[in-house]
Amino acid sequence: MAKGNPKSRHNPETSKTPRKAGFDENPGNLRPAWRVGSMEMRDPYGWHEIDVRGVQEIHERLRNFESMMWRDILDRNNHQVSVNLLSKDARDRLTELHLDDLEQLLSLRVTAVKRIWGILEHNVVTLLWWDPEHLVCPSLLKNT
Repeated sequence: MAKGNPKSRHNPETSKTPRKAGFDENPGNLRPAWRVGSMEMRDPYGWHEIDVRGVQEIHERLRNFESMMWRDILDRNNHQVSVNLLSKDARDRLTELHLDDLEQLLSLRVTAVKRIWGILEHNVVTLLWWDPEHLVCPSLLKNT
């Protein structure tokens, strides 16, 4: 066998540059993503007691959110809530989780009463609590 440069059937074009995926600084222009590693599996706001119907309801809602941009999701029904407006139990639980330095949590509406709570960072929500009774941040408004 002869030594030398390897041969190729064709020569690749060297003037091409790789495309880079654009990173949008504005999270409102991005679709949501979910992290599930911090989902609480204990009372009072745990995901551990959800029945099959509840899982289907949550799945459908989160799947629908995935087809939207954050600018379209965040409104009066889905919004950041100041931690100091949360119930004492919720604030105490954040302290136990060493999350008492947070200023806000995200509330996502599933139904008139049921909520998903998480931490929104850029376009990613770290899912935290399932709140089927609207106890994390009780509202004085009817049907909320």
